[in-house]
Amino acid sequence: MSEPGAQEPRVREPGAHELRARAEKLDAEDALAHKRAEFVLDDAVYLDGNSLGALPAGVPDRVADVVRRQWGELRIRSWDESGWWTAPERIGDRIAPLVGTGPGRIVVGDSTSVNILKALVAAVRMAGEGRDEIVVDATTFPTDGYIAASAARLTGRTLRPVAPSEIPGALGDRTAAVLLNHVDYRTGRLHDLPSLTAAVHGAGALAVWDLCHSAGALPVGLDEHGVDLAVGCTYKYLNGGPGSPAYLYVRADLQSRFDSPLPGWNSHAEPFGMRAGYEPAEGALRGRVGTPDILSMLALEAALDVWRDVSVEAVRAKSLALTDFFLECVEAYVPRGRVESLTPAAHPERGSQVALRCDDAGDVMRRLIERGVVGDFRAPDVLRFGFTPLYVGFADAERAARVLGELLTA
Repeated sequence: MSEPGAQEPRVREPGAHELRARAEKLDAEDALAHKRAEFVLDDAVYLDGNSLGALPAGVPDRVADVVRRQWGELRIRSWDESGWWTAPERIGDRIAPLVGTGPGRIVVGDSTSVNILKALVAAVRMAGEGRDEIVVDATTFPTDGYIAASAARLTGRTLRPVAPSEIPGALGDRTAAVLLNHVDYRTGRLHDLPSLTAAVHGAGALAVWDLCHSAGALPVGLDEHGVDLAVGCTYKYLNGGPGSPAYLYVRADLQSRFDSPLPGWNSHAEPFGMRAGYEPAEGALRGRVGTPDILSMLALEAALDVWRDVSVEAVRAKSLALTDFFLECVEAYVPRGRVESLTPAAHPERGSQVALRCDDAGDVMRRLIERGVVGDFRAPDVLRFGFTPLYVGFADAERAARVLGELLTA
């Protein structure tokens, strides 16, 4: 697929008929196929759930109830009677099993960026004096890098960008905290959370993980692997809606030491005491800041209903099967040398997206969307296709690759 050279016939072995037949068989055998009916979808192949998940069908009525009854009729009584006040930790407990932790360790609220600042500054403070360096994933999403630089300025530390593969050798007595992405947003590469966390701990530092591109797509194992702090968004594989609130995880034994750089009245031990002095609440509640964004938060709570009968392990198995099949279809349909896969072939190194390098990627994605295949483009030359196993099927994967092949052969 990546070798240069003259274009070959558009369909190589296996042929289109065989691939379509296999897709039909795989969809018929798919244990998660019934979940597709729980989303609002159309005839398009939607492969952009790694940017914005599809709308779960149960969300509109639930949001309508929040607006019309809880807000419109109960009004301020809903803070107690409708459970608004406890929503951040209640919804956090629903996210917990999807990332491998238990109740009382996750609080929902604010944006990913704000939660990265909380987690990273708190990690540096817990690391103590004498550790004057923050290490950040050099390939990270830009905002993570911006926030890490700000955290370094706020705490008087030096920021050191390092490629994930080189992090174990870069750690030492100066390292206070390390900020890493579980999955590379450009390439879909899955970084080794267990071994990297162990390396960080071996250096006496704290590990902060960004789970935006892994939560809801694959097992994370926060407790199992001793992750110190983690953050993530909820609008990708968790399907919480545009701008839905993010979440913050603090390991249970670190919660009493968690010193947030953004103490607010919602994280006070007595929030309605209105005292001038700040006293942090116990547990994950320390991660709260201001008044929760109730409308989007309760939309997220409704969206999480689709997970009630689903295991993350089953999602991971289908994700790998989907991305394997899509790559096979791309190999068959796309002229050799026209695209290059940036996504690792090895399962342990792959998230739930496929990234293809293509010289005219921006124009190609525009034309794909016109043909009903929705992925996205990352400058300068990357086509990204996100596979959300709850609603993407094998026929979708085959159709997306076939349309791509037709566009690149024309």
